[in-house]
Amino acid sequence: MPKKFVADFNVIQNTALNATNFLIKIQSDSKLPEILPGQFVNVEIKNSQEVFLRRPFSIFEVDDKLNTLSMIVKILGKGSERLTNIQVGDTLSLVYPLGKSFTKPFVSDKILLVGGGSGVAPMLFLAKESGLPREQVDIILGARTQADHINAQHYSEFATLHYSSEDGSLGEIGFVTQHSIFTEKLRTYDKVYACGPDGMMKAVAKQAKLAGVFCEVSLENLMACGFGVCLCCIEPTTKGNLCVCTDGPVFNINELKWQI
Repeated sequence: MPKKFVADFNVIQNTALNATNFLIKIQSDSKLPEILPGQFVNVEIKNSQEVFLRRPFSIFEVDDKLNTLSMIVKILGKGSERLTNIQVGDTLSLVYPLGKSFTKPFVSDKILLVGGGSGVAPMLFLAKESGLPREQVDIILGARTQADHINAQHYSEFATLHYSSEDGSLGEIGFVTQHSIFTEKLRTYDKVYACGPDGMMKAVAKQAKLAGVFCEVSLENLMACGFGVCLCCIEPTTKGNLCVCTDGPVFNINELKWQI
């Protein structure tokens, strides 16, 4: 099992991306270990009488030269809301890097990345770190409305971006699995990766399985400890009940006992 670290990071940026999503960039005084797309960090929410456990967040960006990493924090509860109020100059305690990463694509692969909600962060990280030419990488980013999307245009250097929104205010109308890229070209991809709400990932997994396409998803079960001790993130799989924080969060869909 890869070594994990507990360290304090300095907050160097906290920027609102929209009404509920914030980009928090933090910097270490020490050299960062290898951090891969799909892994996550557990963050201590300091000075809170209501939040006792660390909160898990996907890693969005890593800069090995500056020893920085970034998270997109979506306000979902008291812990995440408190974190979005952190100030530049404050410190954050992290346990990192945690969990299994996505399978790295082959150089010849054409891949499709599907992200929704807070699942957008690891998909953009994977696009950047895939090592593939832009023309071999497509991303579908889904949200309820245009206002719920974050601006990811600078990632067009690494992938072709496609958008969907439930009300049609940005990109194609409907869910990500209703996007024309997904419905018409799914079989042309060698690998599909997804992260987002359970319903979205199950729909992606179902169609990928029917198409016979390799597919991995990153689960968002409640992960309190990050070490497989508290057992609150158990997921039934073909290998038995596994801890998402240690055996995942990334799983091949064929390992999951979803009704697909």
